[in-house]
Amino acid sequence: MMSWLPENISADGEYVDFLFTLIYYITAATFVLVAVCMATFLILYRQKPGVRATYTHGNNTLEIIWTITPAIILIVILFLSHASWAKLKLSPPANPDVRLEVIGKQFNWIVIYPGPDGKFGTKDDVKLDNQVNIPINKTVLISMRGEDVIHSFFIPHARVKQDIVPGRQTRVWFKPVKTGKFEIPCAELCGTGHSGMKGELVVHSEESYKAFLSKLYAKKSS
Repeated sequence: MMSWLPENISADGEYVDFLFTLIYYITAATFVLVAVCMATFLILYRQKPGVRATYTHGNNTLEIIWTITPAIILIVILFLSHASWAKLKLSPPANPDVRLEVIGKQFNWIVIYPGPDGKFGTKDDVKLDNQVNIPINKTVLISMRGEDVIHSFFIPHARVKQDIVPGRQTRVWFKPVKTGKFEIPCAELCGTGHSGMKGELVVHSEESYKAFLSKLYAKKSS
């Protein structure tokens, strides 16, 4: 796996990493092959005194090979990525353990916690700026909307990235398998304050998460 990628903390992140690594090495191998062929042709077929150029209309066998080979590679990648794409983008969990809402605006993330009643849009909802707190080993579903321009909710360590489009609701879901604090930048140029639009994902242990919620709701009721 790529050592320069951020550490994966998502249960499904391995699918993204596998496809990324596969495509990376295929692309690298193709680049090397093309570069070697170009260098070889420049040397072998350079202008030589007294040697006339030979004109050719091509080679049908070679043309078939370099057409079919990329097509097969692309078809294989298509089938490999389709299952991962469906899992990560098309099949939200029916009964997630944690639900949150995020509003993207210039230039911060407003994170809404549903309160003790577990319902959004009620009086016990709690809003925090740029703070996404979730428990480890629990499936999290985040519903998102925008107030102004297009933003992109990006958690590199969780392999999560989703545009937030005004007038539409978008969603992301993942299951963290490692505790810690991780950055949530905006990955879409959204204005002059774009570079400072950074949130924080805090993955708690189960006990720590319960303590966080108790403190959060106590502060809301006081």
